[in-house]
Amino acid sequence: MPRITFATIVKLLIASFLVGLGLALFDVTPREVVAWGRDLLREIATDFWGWASWALSYVLLGAVVVVPVWAVFYLLRALRRRS
Repeated sequence: MPRITFATIVKLLIASFLVGLGLALFDVTPREVVAWGRDLLREIATDFWGWASWALSYVLLGAVVVVPVWAVFYLLRALRRRS
C-alpha cells in the first residue's frame, strides 16, 4: 500500500485550492456540488431499477415458454437413462 507523504499532502492541497478557485469563478458552492452528486446517484438508482424491472418482465415472459420446454426435455432424458 502506498505511503502518504508530506509531498502528497501538499499536492492535494494545491489541487484542492485550484479546483476550488475554478469552481468559485463559476459561483459553485460545496452544497451545490453535494446536491448534484446526490441527485446524480438518485437518478442512476432510479434508472437502474427501471431497467431491472423492464428486464425482469421479459425474463418472466420468456420463462413461461422456456422452463416447461426444458422440463419436458429433462424428464425425457431422465427416462432414457433409466431404460
